[in-house]
Amino acid sequence: MTQQTLMTDAGALALHRHRATADAMFLHHAAADEVQDRMLLVNKSFNAPAIVTGHRAIWGSSFPQATVTPDSETLALDVGAHDLVVHAMALHWANDPVGQLIQCRRALMPDGLFLSVAFGGQTLHELRACLGQAEADVTGGMSPRVAPMADLRDMGGLLQRAGFALPVADSQTLNVEYSDAWTLMRDLRAMGETNALASRLRRPTRRAVLETAARLYQDNFATSTGRITATFDLIFLTGWAPADSQPKPLRPGSAQQRLADALGTGETKLPN
Repeated sequence: MTQQTLMTDAGALALHRHRATADAMFLHHAAADEVQDRMLLVNKSFNAPAIVTGHRAIWGSSFPQATVTPDSETLALDVGAHDLVVHAMALHWANDPVGQLIQCRRALMPDGLFLSVAFGGQTLHELRACLGQAEADVTGGMSPRVAPMADLRDMGGLLQRAGFALPVADSQTLNVEYSDAWTLMRDLRAMGETNALASRLRRPTRRAVLETAARLYQDNFATSTGRITATFDLIFLTGWAPADSQPKPLRPGSAQQRLADALGTGETKLPN
């Protein structure tokens, strides 16, 4: 059997997160606020919540009553122990995202709620394009620099594969302005979101590559005031642990009225 290639270097990711600073965590605060707003829309109280995250301090302060556990390959969650599990700003680094969701579902009581927020496919598309072009121009090649984040449709498919009932996926785009690309890259470092790909270059990036990328960013993504814009795509996933009390789809052929009658139109048979 061939060994699966890992996307994320867990050791590098842990080191980057350890270097993160509290004043750079505005995206986590925005995500936590949105998660809390979504919980308020659910007509249900949660008495045994759990949070899965690589940033315990941020999410623990937002959900002080919750059990907070790291997003390790094997989650430290007991089976059927929680009525709410939130996977917080970590799924985009998971080597096995389906496995993460399956473990979250197993940790839920019947009819327990699962919520996830993570970066999606359009995140930092500007920086990705500029770094790729700069490296190709300067070195004649390209190396992995930004994690290949999944799009909304792919993320929604994970919920179904993990066995959640009533799955919903939606996204929220945040456009953040910076004075220049250097400030953006420093901010990413302070967030703990710099390159932790297992296939990344293991030597420092040439200064000429970064300078070229900064110039390309300024030339192509500057605002009318001369600042640059960075896109952060937050994808939210919602699903429920299956329960007998939940609504079920009707059995095919059990409808009591034809769709054509409801629409007031004729019915045309398909040709053989």
